[in-house]
Amino acid sequence: MRFLLTDEQREFGRSLDALLTAADTPAVLRAWAAGDHGPGRALWGRLADAGVFALAVPEAYGGVGPLPVEAAVACVELGRHAVPGPVAETLAAGVLLAGAGGPVAEEWLPGIASGAAVVSLTLEGYGPYAPDADAADAVFTVTGDELRLAPGPGEPSASADPARRLFRPKPGGAPVAKGPAIRAAARAAGDTAAFATAALALGCGEELLRATVAYVKQRTQFGVPVGSFQAVKHRLADTLLGLEFARPLLYGAAVELASEVSRPGAGAGAGSAEGSPGTGAGSAEGSSGAGAAVAAAKVAAGEAGYAAARTALQLHGAIGYTEELDLAWWLRRARPLRDVWGTPSACRARVLAG
Repeated sequence: MRFLLTDEQREFGRSLDALLTAADTPAVLRAWAAGDHGPGRALWGRLADAGVFALAVPEAYGGVGPLPVEAAVACVELGRHAVPGPVAETLAAGVLLAGAGGPVAEEWLPGIASGAAVVSLTLEGYGPYAPDADAADAVFTVTGDELRLAPGPGEPSASADPARRLFRPKPGGAPVAKGPAIRAAARAAGDTAAFATAALALGCGEELLRATVAYVKQRTQFGVPVGSFQAVKHRLADTLLGLEFARPLLYGAAVELASEVSRPGAGAGAGSAEGSPGTGAGSAEGSSGAGAAVAAAKVAAGEAGYAAARTALQLHGAIGYTEELDLAWWLRRARPLRDVWGTPSACRARVLAG
């Protein structure tokens, strides 16, 4: 099994890094948190032009996917730059709607691929909240074997990340698709959301570590940089190890997902046949290799990203949690990314079951 990225995949990541570096994402984040989605939607459009959201949409609907490895490359960069908006949810919606098929797929998938449609969603077993539903063009909900288009975003709830607002979608809405295919598509969508969130968490952790290393080289105490102290070096080394151990698990999950997509007869419902999609705590017979691999990547990347946030906060001192420091936006994002679309305990249970 080859885990090294190709030259084209590495160049794709570099191009996204250059695009996002020029976009001043801290300013976009602040605007998004204040309710001004204009700069974020403009950035979303540029990312779509680069092909990011088409990676989860089949070619039949105007996409180029599903391409899990390229999606991982993209989401790591988006996590590194803390791009606001329901990134994981929109990618998961591409998988969900492709599995549902029919008029709803024809209506929404081309817009997802082109960046014209921002989508949030809730899936049974993953909690009631749809992130950034107020900024979404559509909010889909799945209950049992019914896929519904929510009539509105609902009321906001408190969130640890002010640039990732949580909403309980309004109940009701006419079913837009139903049947056994919806259950299968929801399982695959849940895996996609967890996988994309793992990549976002890894990128977030990498940026936190980079910023912290730069800071401890500059801050001095007793006449020397604090980065020269052994205790600081050890803390940073432990943080790096956690991120580097998570990386192959993420790309291993991408390879598993790609293999599942290319397997003859595999469809949107290639995930587990039994058990809760949210906890992944189904029987071992019902857990696919891809589902267990995604859970392993999610717990490793989520925990590593959160550990990087704790390291960054400690080594930056009191300045670390001030809103004036851009780093605070990454600090606030790390824990929600760890817990959404599969908590660490749920992901570990799924790994053990699979």
